[in-house]
Amino acid sequence: MKQVMLANGEAVPALGQGTWMMGEDRARRKGEIEALRHGFELGMTLVDTAEMYGDGASEELVGEAMEGRRDGIFLVSKAYPQNASRQRLPLACERSLARLGTDRIDLYLLHWRGGVPLAETVEAMETLRSQGKIRHWGVSNLDLADMQELMEAGGESCATDQILYNLTRRGPEFDLLPWLQERRMPAMAYSPVEQGRLLGHAALAALSAERGATPAQIALAFVLRREGMIAIPKAGTLAHVVENSGALGLDLSPEDLARIDRSFPSPTRRAPLDML
Repeated sequence: MKQVMLANGEAVPALGQGTWMMGEDRARRKGEIEALRHGFELGMTLVDTAEMYGDGASEELVGEAMEGRRDGIFLVSKAYPQNASRQRLPLACERSLARLGTDRIDLYLLHWRGGVPLAETVEAMETLRSQGKIRHWGVSNLDLADMQELMEAGGESCATDQILYNLTRRGPEFDLLPWLQERRMPAMAYSPVEQGRLLGHAALAALSAERGATPAQIALAFVLRREGMIAIPKAGTLAHVVENSGALGLDLSPEDLARIDRSFPSPTRRAPLDML
């Protein structure tokens, strides 16, 4: 499994598993747990969830999937922005820990920026870290100006910025991703296949057919090719997990990348960070 180094030198899998909209349907629960566990066996031991997902149902699903193997999992969860204050973040974290059935979160993220000052969120995160409730903290959906403000607010220990990044959302390549790379701060790409909407694109289908891969694997390989990039595609079925893992062995040639650029142009100017 390809690894990405966090700023403190800890290595995590470059390809993880997302859980957005998982855990919400009892009829799919058994299959979703099997999928997550099979992903763990394939080395996709980084799993991402959030208190927002299904009002905690996703965290409960992840907790069940981790039973008996917690020490081998790198667990990521996220807090609502309204819970990012020094008073409310500890309470939100405790609720997440209870749903997850664990005593610590490996990486705890601010889900998006709200009204709480970043300096206060940094203070609350650092307190949780000093208490052993979390091992690392980071942010999600913060653009370049927000990240610069975070650094000014004492956020040098931020471990990652989780962002929307895929073939049709290449805006971060212009300024945010170079800024993160300069600081050796990994980015974490959510919705790397644009929630499946990329899979019917004619150019992507043609390239995948020539390479003997699937469109999803090409899209994931494009994201994973970047240094310091972690991808967290949703993995709701066994077949989906196996397909995702196949992207790790796919190297895109310069000719492949040139074809991709013609169909999905790289940005030529700054654009606001997209969110889903």
